[in-house]
Amino acid sequence: MFLSGKIRDIRLTATYLEYEGSITLDEDYLERAGIQPNEEVHVLNVDTGMRMITYAIKGERGSGTVQLNGPAARHGMVGDRVMVLSYALLSPEEIPGHQPKIICVNPES
Repeated sequence: MFLSGKIRDIRLTATYLEYEGSITLDEDYLERAGIQPNEEVHVLNVDTGMRMITYAIKGERGSGTVQLNGPAARHGMVGDRVMVLSYALLSPEEIPGHQPKIICVNPES
């Protein structure tokens, strides 16, 4: 497995416990990082050290949404700094030219 996409320098904007689970992300963030809706992602909470695996849900484009849903909502508070990572299986031929898409949303945060 190789890092495929990474969204960094974002903060949780909301949590919503009454949902099955996942993380809702601004569609712009997903697109720029090459992450597809419903794709498995790893969420890292920089402030608590928590790491979890869930899936991405497309949020409103341009909204800046970073929302933990369902049980994941128990793993962060609004304002926490988080990173979202996706991974890909690569063939030996793909490895040398592979470049993950890493985006920095709010480098000052």
